[in-house]
Amino acid sequence: MPRAVREQQMLDAAVAGFARHGYQAASMDDIAEAAGVSKPLVYLYLKSKEELFSSCIRREGDSLHEAVRLGAGVSGPADQQLWNGLRAFFAHTSAHPDGWAVLSRARTQGEPFASMVASLRTRLTDLVTELLAQAAQDAGCDEELADREVSGLAHALVGAAESLAGWSNSRQEDRPSAKETAAVLMNFSWTGLGALVKGERWRPTR
Repeated sequence: MPRAVREQQMLDAAVAGFARHGYQAASMDDIAEAAGVSKPLVYLYLKSKEELFSSCIRREGDSLHEAVRLGAGVSGPADQQLWNGLRAFFAHTSAHPDGWAVLSRARTQGEPFASMVASLRTRLTDLVTELLAQAAQDAGCDEELADREVSGLAHALVGAAESLAGWSNSRQEDRPSAKETAAVLMNFSWTGLGALVKGERWRPTR
């Protein structure tokens, strides 16, 4: 069997194992058995448990980012691109719950794992920032104000999407579809964002 194919089998087994048990408790013996290979072969290919977990984070993160990037597309109104990107995000996290669980668990496992997930979040936030910035520009928002607000709003939106993905995947009997979950976030965010890019601002009552 080609090495690349066998490595993917190992990573598939590792993602399932880490998702189920976490980094510390996952057994290299169990991962090797699930992959249908010997434990020495896992170490030969992927060096260590840390490198195996890192490889899982890298693969699952790249796959999620690519799904969102392709889903959002490169043209069309900003709200439509955001809608498409969110649907792609939730479709991917729903179809790959073990991969999303690995990414979520990695945040609490210290370095270098936390930095790898932070890098993924930055890439996703950059995508959202571009969409919101374009919407603000199209609406004629003040550039300095738009840049500052867009950055904060993009971070808030990505954080909300991550939280909703965990919520959706945790629901066993009545799990919402990717479209339904994306609609929840669009209804929460774009109603306000649509007014914001037109220059409307919320102000507290005195």
